[in-house]
Amino acid sequence: MAWRAICEKFINAQNLVEIESRKDPESDPFRSRYKARELLKEIYCSLKNFEATEEENGGESEDGFSQGFSGDSPAGLQAAKLGAVEYYLGVNHIDTEELSAGQEHLMNCIKLLERCRVSPENVSLFIHVRNQLGILWAGRDETETAQEFLETAESIYQCYMKEDGTPPTDMTEYFTTEENLLTHQERTKRFELAYTHTMYYLAQVYRNLGQTERAATYCHCTLQRQLQLNQFSPMEWALNAATLSQYYITKGRYMEGRHCLSAATVISGLAGEVPCEPAAQESETENEHWEQLRQKGAEIARCWIKYCLNLLQDAKKLLEDNIGELDTDRQEELKRARTHNEEEEEKCKKSTLMFGSEDTFDAIASLEEKVCCSFPLDFTEARAVFLVGQNYVTQAKEYFQIDGYVTDHIEILQDHSALFKTLAFFEEDLERRCKMHKRRVDMIEPICNDLNAKYYLLIRRQLMFELAETFMEMTDLKLALANRQTDTQSLDNHTIKKFNYLCSASAKYFQMFLDSLCFPEGKFPEHLEEEVLRPALVAHFRVGRLHSRLITFSPLAQLENLSKSLENYKYVVEYCEVHPEAATAVEAELELSKEMVGLVPFASLRWLYIENILFNFFSYFGWSLV
Repeated sequence: MAWRAICEKFINAQNLVEIESRKDPESDPFRSRYKARELLKEIYCSLKNFEATEEENGGESEDGFSQGFSGDSPAGLQAAKLGAVEYYLGVNHIDTEELSAGQEHLMNCIKLLERCRVSPENVSLFIHVRNQLGILWAGRDETETAQEFLETAESIYQCYMKEDGTPPTDMTEYFTTEENLLTHQERTKRFELAYTHTMYYLAQVYRNLGQTERAATYCHCTLQRQLQLNQFSPMEWALNAATLSQYYITKGRYMEGRHCLSAATVISGLAGEVPCEPAAQESETENEHWEQLRQKGAEIARCWIKYCLNLLQDAKKLLEDNIGELDTDRQEELKRARTHNEEEEEKCKKSTLMFGSEDTFDAIASLEEKVCCSFPLDFTEARAVFLVGQNYVTQAKEYFQIDGYVTDHIEILQDHSALFKTLAFFEEDLERRCKMHKRRVDMIEPICNDLNAKYYLLIRRQLMFELAETFMEMTDLKLALANRQTDTQSLDNHTIKKFNYLCSASAKYFQMFLDSLCFPEGKFPEHLEEEVLRPALVAHFRVGRLHSRLITFSPLAQLENLSKSLENYKYVVEYCEVHPEAATAVEAELELSKEMVGLVPFASLRWLYIENILFNFFSYFGWSLV
């Protein structure tokens, strides 16, 4: 009867923590936990009384207790039960924000178990208590201490599974009557879940220690184990898998990145179909739930965008020559090597831990087939990746709209623009390439001009610089296109007008970027901060280059353009003379600026000479030069 009373107290304590605590008022948030704590203390006292009674009746003494024993011996079981109560008291104090007291109880549990040999009767407690201590020390930013506890838990699990492997006793069974003991299957599930938590916490620890490769491996294994044990929240799991994909992408491991994203998309579908509009009859809590699902779905879509964008950008780096154009020889070489690479990828796929269960594996594999994980080598392949990315841009923008999500919306637009920019690299038709850049201007320019400079200064600077570069790219394309179609000396007026417009637009946005760096009174800073040093000097250099490229038949206008050009080139040279450390940031631009500072005055003199001749000629006939 006494033992049954202890079991009932334990069940009541668990009920208070897991169920009743949810009803606690805000004014007394730990009321149920405090009640549970008192019950646990009573259980501890009862266990100590049992121990004392057994000693009086000739049971094992404290001396025998201290010298070590097997886990299934009476003393071993008694140590495990006392340790379990200390464990639950430790967790209780941590939950009520009494961390030092919680640590003391958890360490008491460790001390009770340290003389025990690991066995099916106590191995679960060995791991649980170290998991909790790992969490506790990680929360204090004592990462190495947390690592020590968690790695010990991992080692205990691995040794136990290698040497024994039988379904171990769960901690709750220390205080359960025989008819309510768990099945072997349930014991195994709970034990494996405890080790899954160990791996999850180790992933966080390794990330905080900067061991990113190890952290990613543990995170990947954690996600797979959660699927196997069917212990996961679909949307939370999906977002974690999508986040993991971003690590693989940065490492160029696109097969693993694609697999994580495909799994994320499939598993997120298990959360249910998200309604487009909240239903009027749904409660506020339900509406908040659907809102969270919509947001997480949009975040997964953004991860897909990054996948497609990085795949295209890395392919571009492989294929471009030293002036940024497509290297056709390199392209053919990579196409010939592709067969071998595909064989290597297949081997890698077989050795990679794949997500999924019987219900989801086929759906994940089907989604993977819709986007490649190898580098696209021509426009057709690049366009296929681009279209996948653009589809996810549409999905992401449905949630992250400009009203309410300004920063997120603009970041998605910037990624969309970058997708067009990278796709344009693969396009051989210059006219179509130019149209792609025009699409970039059309999506960014209105936003840039509408943004409040006071609240979104940094974003506006990014957009202004991107617009300037895009117009400059179009300038180069228009000139190259004109040069292919006609003699350079006989450009028609329409082409000249278009070229000058693009030049002027690029110079305008570069100048707007530079003006945004000025102090409120309009003065340009004498010293540029590190984050704007290179962009500012590059902007000056390019404004100088753009003014020198403007086509005009007026000597006065040409002199004015050359003067502005010289002014900007001189700024780059003089700034680097005053701040020598800046030279490393713009080595190529500085070298060219020095050359142009020497050349532009001679060009100006030539135009002055021409202007003088024309002035005398026109004056002779009484005509106006302007």
